[in-house]
Amino acid sequence: MLILSSSKLLFYKFIKFCVVGATGMIVDFGITYLLKEKAKLNKFLANSAGFTAAASSNYFLNRIWTFHSTNPKIGIEYTSFLLVSVVGLGINNFVLWILTNKLKWNFYFSKLIAIIVTTIWNFIANLLITFSNI
Repeated sequence: MLILSSSKLLFYKFIKFCVVGATGMIVDFGITYLLKEKAKLNKFLANSAGFTAAASSNYFLNRIWTFHSTNPKIGIEYTSFLLVSVVGLGINNFVLWILTNKLKWNFYFSKLIAIIVTTIWNFIANLLITFSNI
């Protein structure tokens, strides 16, 4: 049996977290696009809805696959994950606002950059807070 070092295990979890995040990005971009372009909602409201839907799907995938959580207090764990995600949403919207409103970058390119920044926050915070008992 191959025993992974702590840093390799952490890197492996980060890769899995990113794979889950990629599925969430599809959910996020899809909902954001539909609400912004088709329903003509405000871009920040559309972004928030897409981000929230992605955060919920990401919780369940990360619980099962990335962190292999068996914590019986799913409600508390889910709430913790959502709170981390809400802070991430604030970071996401702030980065998006700076890039689109101040730097006048393309909305979807800016959204991609915001997702990268937010992913780093979400991984570290969920590792240390939500799934710390793993």
